[in-house]
Amino acid sequence: MKMKQKLKTGIIGLSAVLLAACGSTGSGSDAEKLTIGTDAAYAPFESLEGEKIVGFDVDLLDAVMKEAGFDYEMKNTGWEPLFIALKNKEVDAGISAITINDDRKKTYDFSSPYFESINMILAKDGTSIKSAKDLEGKKVSVQNGTTGQEALEKMFGKSENIKKFENNTLAIQALLNGEVEAVVADNAVVQEYAKNNPDKKLVTITDQENFESEFYGIIFPKDGEHQEKINKALKKVIENGKYAEIYKEWFGEEPNVDALKQ
Repeated sequence: MKMKQKLKTGIIGLSAVLLAACGSTGSGSDAEKLTIGTDAAYAPFESLEGEKIVGFDVDLLDAVMKEAGFDYEMKNTGWEPLFIALKNKEVDAGISAITINDDRKKTYDFSSPYFESINMILAKDGTSIKSAKDLEGKKVSVQNGTTGQEALEKMFGKSENIKKFENNTLAIQALLNGEVEAVVADNAVVQEYAKNNPDKKLVTITDQENFESEFYGIIFPKDGEHQEKINKALKKVIENGKYAEIYKEWFGEEPNVDALKQ
């Protein structure tokens, strides 16, 4: 009898360890387990520390999924493959600093906004660039398929000077290598890189006249079954103060939660 009890206890304990190792954080073994896609090359929102995905989006998702009562695992799909996986319903949702816009809404569903962002310019110290208009005729790198690319193409057309890369890490490397004169990306990404790499002697340039505010949302396959429950949980996390706690941990300041009320 004792041997059976010990075996049963061991199995339960092993199951708990395996569940924790997979990053599942729902309400228990009976909770539905979802797969959430991301592009873990976008610090401070999501990036890799070894094989572990970390970042603001990661911590926020964890809080939301706990509130919604779902188990989950994150899958590092890459940027463009994430949208394909969503279309094919190979993932249940995605979180990857994804801007909510009308074009994407034609194909996907979104949660309510969880982050306000604006594009920013990253350049080398001593640059003559003071605004987005100064980028005309200059080689500029962007992550392909982002609103940074869209903003530049709206101003300058589909120019060969707009160099598109798979992720922002490669776009910034192009600047460091002298292949381009500037990078355009989300402000949090640009500021985080410049702050963490003072030896690179980079400057960040804000232009709120030519770059409009945009909002990130959790993205879902069109007419997916989990949007409503996750969205309710997201709103609860914002209302109960957990969102502000996570935001301050990553960005060192209070969020403007009023801006998220749309």
